[in-house]
Amino acid sequence: MLLATLLLLAAPQAASAPDCPAMPAALPAGMEGWRRPVPVTAGADATRPTALTIGTAVTATLLPVSRLSYAVPPTKAAKPDSHGGVLAFTVAKAGRYRVALGAAAWVDVLRGTTALTSAAHGHGPACSTIRKMVDFDLQPGRHLLQIAGSEPPALTVMVVAMP
Repeated sequence: MLLATLLLLAAPQAASAPDCPAMPAALPAGMEGWRRPVPVTAGADATRPTALTIGTAVTATLLPVSRLSYAVPPTKAAKPDSHGGVLAFTVAKAGRYRVALGAAAWVDVLRGTTALTSAAHGHGPACSTIRKMVDFDLQPGRHLLQIAGSEPPALTVMVVAMP
């Protein structure tokens, strides 16, 4: 009886997990480079961020949050044993830009020392390796991407212009 009850309780959880095909899921337009990330080490200091090219995925080696010096404190405090880093990218044309992450982490996009409000957020496509996507409406210029609260010490990150 106990075994039957446990099986019934587990059934909804098993049904909610997607049955992913052997081929990875199609990615959103403009994110084709997600599957070919370039290795980088994230910056530890907002005055020396690691450069990020829009449209190019990176696998960023992150640092313990205790070793980071952010431009402004992250909007969501990170656990002391988590990881983060600072990256920078330059926007040439005003528009909506998406930050994609391969694992759960907190991201802030800053213009100078002002954290910008996200325009939208969600998960990546089912059966893809994109865990989180956050959209921002950005003006031309240099922006900082602050990452905090990542459990894994390496994280795939990509910034793309939305069509």
